[in-house]
Amino acid sequence: MTARVRNEGVERLFGTDGVRGRANVHPMTAETALALGQAVAYVFSNSDRERRRIIIGKDTRLSGYLFEDAMAAGICSMGVDVLQVGPMPSPGMAFLTADMRCDAGVMISASHNPYQDNGIKFFSRDGFKLPDEIEDRIEQLVQSGELANHRADPDSIGAARRIDDVTGRYVVFLKKSFPRDLALDGMRVVLDCGHGAAYKVGPTVLRELGAEVFALGVDPNGRNINDGCGALHPEETGAKVREVRADVGIALDGDADRCVMVDEEGRTVDGDALIAVLARDLHERGKLAGNAVVATVMSNLGLERALARHGVELVRTDVGDRYVVEAMRAGGYNLGGEQSGHVVMLDNNTTGDGLLTALQVLAIMRRRGLPLSKLVSDYEPVPQVLVNVAVAEKRPVEELPSFQKKLSEVEAALGEEGRVLVRYSGTESKARVMVEGDDETRVRGFADELAKALQQSLAGGE
Repeated sequence: MTARVRNEGVERLFGTDGVRGRANVHPMTAETALALGQAVAYVFSNSDRERRRIIIGKDTRLSGYLFEDAMAAGICSMGVDVLQVGPMPSPGMAFLTADMRCDAGVMISASHNPYQDNGIKFFSRDGFKLPDEIEDRIEQLVQSGELANHRADPDSIGAARRIDDVTGRYVVFLKKSFPRDLALDGMRVVLDCGHGAAYKVGPTVLRELGAEVFALGVDPNGRNINDGCGALHPEETGAKVREVRADVGIALDGDADRCVMVDEEGRTVDGDALIAVLARDLHERGKLAGNAVVATVMSNLGLERALARHGVELVRTDVGDRYVVEAMRAGGYNLGGEQSGHVVMLDNNTTGDGLLTALQVLAIMRRRGLPLSKLVSDYEPVPQVLVNVAVAEKRPVEELPSFQKKLSEVEAALGEEGRVLVRYSGTESKARVMVEGDDETRVRGFADELAKALQQSLAGGE
């Protein structure tokens, strides 16, 4: 299997999922947030309505207040109204943007990152994340300074108001995604919300569907989001599952667009495994559009093999759930996602939705009368080693001859039984070297060799 080498070395305001960085440090400053608010209000100003409006949500990190008010100020300065909903999962914001017929939606979150980070991502009026060309336009407006020429006159300044009754809309939406002929009565579920945006919505949905819920990570204090809990640390969910003898565990990240699950034995079930379960179920029921699944270049080779056993194709994209969704829409597919736990089911929502994913897996468990361990037994991941390399400069890897030589040697050694991926992070000053194959010791050795070669090539100024 050929390697996939990707360069993301071009620095820009927007990364793979909006703008992200350390709170109160460029680019994640109040000044940037205000300018982004002005830009998105200007870009989405083409509306037939007399009063245009943009909805803003956030997760539970401390700096959310800072960016929420700065964004609202920028939007109002352009003559657009603002609806502020407070803590809400990212997929909830995607749903609400479309459901409430807003001109655009804003989510303030750094997803799975620690509380010191924050980010801003946008949804268009149909609930989908913005394509590159619109992000480029927003970035150009922010950097050009031309927005000062488009501010509203004093009589046209937008108004901001906080609304507290929208959580119920998202709860009802999630409950409607669960089959009407099924219920979770008698099911014991551990749910870890990571002290994040789903700390209210998550337990409510599961309990209203009949589950007995053991809730973790539902006491946010602004600083404990993702801290030793949630999707990044599913071992906590696993320990609780074993302690209370639960049927299943669910672990979400800070903005609840990721879902990692835990089987009845406390073993972690990642995004690739969940996609395999969902794909097989949809395929057997004749509901898998295009007879294919979309996943990123980081998804395990084991997923590709599991799907192939059922005659299902795997279509790969660049890293980022936004690119997964773009490929799904272009190809007419309805299931896709990432190993990290972003799972997209376009028949239900426009973006990765951790709670929705969990509900669909719980429905399969109920419909088939099987524990999660049995459902995932068909998926056998191959050893996959990821090594992060700190970099000062993101030079195109194809311009590093010594590294390219080592890469070619590893590719030849793996042949068709493995994969290599080298890419720069879109949000951090790191390069990621991934190697996978059937022999873990061999794979780990190759990954370490490539990481060392990359570090030396970059340091040597090739």
